[in-house]
Amino acid sequence: MNAAALEAVDLRVTVPGRTLIDRFSARLTGGEFIALLGGNGAGKSLLLRTLAGLRPAASGAVRLGSAALSSYGRREVAQRLGFLPQDPDAAPQGVLAESALLGRFAHLGLLETPGAADEARVAAALARVGLASLAGRELATLSGGEQRRAAIARLLVQAPSIYLLDEPTNHLDPAQQLAILDHLKDLSRDGAVIVASLHDPNLALRFADRALLLAGDGIAELLPIAELDAARLGRLYGVRFVEAHVDAQRIVATA
Repeated sequence: MNAAALEAVDLRVTVPGRTLIDRFSARLTGGEFIALLGGNGAGKSLLLRTLAGLRPAASGAVRLGSAALSSYGRREVAQRLGFLPQDPDAAPQGVLAESALLGRFAHLGLLETPGAADEARVAAALARVGLASLAGRELATLSGGEQRRAAIARLLVQAPSIYLLDEPTNHLDPAQQLAILDHLKDLSRDGAVIVASLHDPNLALRFADRALLLAGDGIAELLPIAELDAARLGRLYGVRFVEAHVDAQRIVATA
């Protein structure tokens, strides 16, 4: 996988009457998993959409590699950057395997059709998310968790170097959450940038290299995961946290 980099430069994200993120600058480089944390309405989804080029920033810029994200066409962006929305933008339609195959179209020529290698990618992605046996099923007949894994499979077929994921564990049971995040962690070790919004701080502590904390008042704090402690989480969410260790793993709980 080629080295990847996504950069925010003095980024400002707003909604009417309120600044959620103000003058945020950071360079996100290949090889790291960044957990995006914050309360409801803090701007996590809006920041991810802004970084993906799907929503204009109030000010500032997003850079993809060495150039402004806005200088690329959408097909060029899709070759390098993949976005998983919190919820589907449209009602699910079509057969699972065919839907996953759509992830390859950014990499195909104008008149090129998918080949055996592309179909092999689909099979591998569906197996990775535990949906191989459902390849011929209509998406509309799948459960919420299965549809979530189907969306992740399509992103794996797309195979970008930068993954922006809005609640990738949404609708998934604990075993599926760990399996998906384990694979995303593997992708980061292979050189991808992973930015994922998570509701469970323990998943961030387990998988992330850094955490990006959004307070919803303009402040965005990017810090090493070792510095994400009970006190910071308490200030972020407005409740008291306590911290413990299970074997070598730090865990937190509300108190």
